Amino acid sequence: MGLYEASIRVRHECPYRRISERHPDLTIREWPLSDCQVLEISTAATPTDELLAEIDEIGTVLHESANDEGYHVVTRSCLCSLEASIVDRFEDHNCLYQSPTIYRQGWEHYTVIAFDEDDVRDLLADLRADRDIELLSKTAISETQIPHTMLAPAGRLFEDLTDRQLAALQVALERGYYEQPRKTTLRELAEGTTVARSTYEEHLRKAENKLLTNAGQFLRLVTATSTADPLGVASP
Repeated sequence: MGLYEASIRVRHECPYRRISERHPDLTIREWPLSDCQVLEISTAATPTDELLAEIDEIGTVLHESANDEGYHVVTRSCLCSLEASIVDRFEDHNCLYQSPTIYRQGWEHYTVIAFDEDDVRDLLADLRADRDIELLSKTAISETQIPHTMLAPAGRLFEDLTDRQLAALQVALERGYYEQPRKTTLRELAEGTTVARSTYEEHLRKAENKLLTNAGQFLRLVTATSTADPLGVASP
């Protein structure tokens, strides 16, 4: 048994795919979370009124910018349900989906990690039964080459964090609290909100604890094959 990284492109009925087909200069990258999708939409061309209207219909705009390099927007959307999706078909054939999905010129581009070459073959046969599909590449890889990013889905990292804990964490991150040296203090962070310092600090500490706890299992996966001991940690 070996490991394989396969890149495929698919054409079937999906709103994001249709948008990319109508606007050939557009690239859409989709990261699925537990209850929504985050979309990064970019184009080197000046966006038309038609495109801007379609983007407004997708969902909540989180970021938007336009400069010499083009137009860039990040949105959060619940437009497409992940139930019975193509990602489920990957899992049915023992293939691990690696985000993001990329939509370009009317095609959806996916990358998967398969544990056996036959799994890739069976997956392609399954998908060809009801949609257009092309295998773009298939490469044998070693276990140590599996990208660390696919081990830690964003939705899993932020599980169990409340909206206030997430907000406290975001404020601290954006205002440089975690930079070295720190650019702000807990008092200054709390003063920029409507809650007391003690309340803000409680939200932040709980967010940090939950985030590190959730990340711990992925940290162990990342370091499992390493024999280095850079800190000289004593055995328990």
